[in-house]
Amino acid sequence: MKNLFKVVSALALLSCACLSDAKLPESIKIGSDTSYAPFDFIDKNGEITGFNIEITKALCEKANIKCEFQSTDFDALIPSLLSRKIDMISSSLMMTEKRKKQIAFSDEIFLTNSRLITKQGANLLPNVESLKGKRVGVEQGTSQEHFVNDKWRPNGVIIVPYQNQLQVFSDLVAGRLDAALQDEVTGSYAFLKQPQGKDFAFAGEILSDKGYFDVGVGLGFRKKDDELREAFNKALVEILNDGTYQKINDKYFDFNVYSNKK
Repeated sequence: MKNLFKVVSALALLSCACLSDAKLPESIKIGSDTSYAPFDFIDKNGEITGFNIEITKALCEKANIKCEFQSTDFDALIPSLLSRKIDMISSSLMMTEKRKKQIAFSDEIFLTNSRLITKQGANLLPNVESLKGKRVGVEQGTSQEHFVNDKWRPNGVIIVPYQNQLQVFSDLVAGRLDAALQDEVTGSYAFLKQPQGKDFAFAGEILSDKGYFDVGVGLGFRKKDDELREAFNKALVEILNDGTYQKINDKYFDFNVYSNKK
């Protein structure tokens, strides 16, 4: 009887272990805003790619999870995650306290700043006094939009939201906007360094407000998906240590976007 008890106990432990391992899915759907080059964009072959995508693919490989990417408007990312249309968010989602009330985040993937872009010689600065009565474009759902709606709109700045970042740049070039507020890296690589941005420049200093900016970017998860989140955190440590992260970083940038790298 004692031997039988030991066998049953062992089988129970094995069963528990198997159930624990089974918590990690074999495949997941990942949402990404593909209007935000060089982090997330669609290449000339129609494939979703970019720094975020390549980093996430490397993490998926380390975690041994098959990952399927789908293009999702930025302001639809969190609703899509919560409604289970996707299982994870890989876009440039700043880990603000407001978002932490809705979803869980991985450890920091990278850190970037927010800056204003205007036409060269416009003599505009990123503050209410300079922008009062001016039209400023932002992508819907971003930290930049939350900031301007709270800080600038009530003080006379005309805020114009767009479904994606490409539309913001297009209207800036067309003269329908006086300025655009976005991530500094995207503003530089996807606009100012492109032919369409030749007559434009960053205006003033980096915006700083810990309620909206100055926080890192992380992968987004549903709050109950702890095992999945920890699997990606573990994978992040691995790609940082084995040089994979740095290799991808150097493919896209001439500086380090990971905040612990100098």
